[in-house]
Amino acid sequence: MMQLKKLDGSLLVCLFLLGVISCLFVHSGSVVFEQYTSSFIIKQCIFYLIGFTMMFGVATLDIGQLKKIGWPFYGLMVLLTLGLIVAPESIARTVNEAKSWYQVPFLGSLQPSEFLKFAFLIVVGKVIVAHQEKHVRPSYLTDLGLLLKIALIVIPPTLVVYKQPDTGMVMLYMAMILPMIFFSGIQTKLLVVITAIPAVIVTTIVILYVQFNDFFTEKLLGKLSGHQVSRIYGWLQPYEYPDSSFQVRQGFLAIGSGEITGKGYLNNNVYVPEKHTDFIFSAIAEEFGFAGGAFVIALLFLVIYRIVLITVQARDPFMTLMGAGISSLLAFQITQNIGMTLGLLPVTGVTLPFLSYGGSSLLSNFMLMGIVMVIHKSYNGYMFTYKQ
Repeated sequence: MMQLKKLDGSLLVCLFLLGVISCLFVHSGSVVFEQYTSSFIIKQCIFYLIGFTMMFGVATLDIGQLKKIGWPFYGLMVLLTLGLIVAPESIARTVNEAKSWYQVPFLGSLQPSEFLKFAFLIVVGKVIVAHQEKHVRPSYLTDLGLLLKIALIVIPPTLVVYKQPDTGMVMLYMAMILPMIFFSGIQTKLLVVITAIPAVIVTTIVILYVQFNDFFTEKLLGKLSGHQVSRIYGWLQPYEYPDSSFQVRQGFLAIGSGEITGKGYLNNNVYVPEKHTDFIFSAIAEEFGFAGGAFVIALLFLVIYRIVLITVQARDPFMTLMGAGISSLLAFQITQNIGMTLGLLPVTGVTLPFLSYGGSSLLSNFMLMGIVMVIHKSYNGYMFTYKQ
C-alpha cells in the first residue's frame, strides 16, 4: 500500500474523468438508435474496474521485475497472435474481413495484438539498453546490428497482424517503436535515413495518386484487401464513393451538428455506425458540441503531458525509452482517431484511448499506464518542478 501512495495523483484523476465520460457516451452511442443493448455500459464499467486493477498490479512491480516478464509475455502474445491463423470460427470469428479476436465468455473478445504493445515496449527497451551498455562507443556497424535485432523482434508478429488484416495496429506499433529508436543513441545519419524512408514512400504514393492514377489503382491498391481499398477510396473521394464513406460522412455530420454547446446528453439524432467504439468522439461532439470535444481533447492532452513530464525526470534509460514510446503511441492514436472521425485521415479502426468501447484496447492502455506509474514512483517528482 505504501507503494500505491507514490502513484501520480493527477494522472489518476484524468483517467477517472475519462472513465466517466467513456461510460456515459458508450451508453449514449449504444442505446439512442436501439442498435445495441444497454449492456455495453455495464461491460465498459467492468473493463474500467479490471483496467484500474491491472494498472495498480503493474505499478507494484519494479523495473527489474518488468524486465523479467518482458520475454515470457512477448512469447505468449506472439503465440496467441499466431493461433488466430488456425483457430476455428467458434473461437475466433472474422469481423469486417479481419480475424483478430478470440471469443471470451462473459466479456466478449480478446485481441492479442493490443497486448503486443506492452510486450514490444519492454522487450525493445531491454534490447536497446543492453546494446547501450555493451557498446559505449557505438559505430555504424553496431547500430545496424541494433536495428536488425529490433526488426527481428517486431517485424514477424507485425506481419501476422497486418495479414489479419489490421493496418491500424501496425501503425500504432511503428508510432511507439520509432521514438524508442530515436532515443537509442544510434548515429544521427542513420536516424536521418530512418526518417527519410517513410517520407519518400509517402511522397511517392501521393505523386502516383495525383499524376499516375491508373498505376496507383492497379499496382498499389490491387495489393490490398477489398476492405482496405474501400476505406481508402471512402477517404480520398467520399462523395464519389458514398457507400465506402458513409461512416465518415455521418461522423463529421454529427460533429458539425453539435455546434458550440451541443444538443444535450442523449439528444443526438445523427446515426453513425460504431458510434460507441471507433467513432465515440462524434457522439461527444454532437451532444456537447465544440466545448465538450475541446474538453475531452484537453483531458487527453493532459494525460500525455503528464507522461512526458514523468519521463523527462526518469533516472534510468530503460524508463526513458518506455515513457517515450507510451507518450508517442497515445499521441498518434488520439490524432489518428479524431482525424478519421473528422474525415481528415483514413479510417483504420484505431480506437480513442480510454474512451472507445472495447476491453482489449482499454486494458492494454491501462497496462501501459501501470508502467508510467512505475516510472513515477521511482522518484518524488512533481508536476511543475524537477527533483534536484
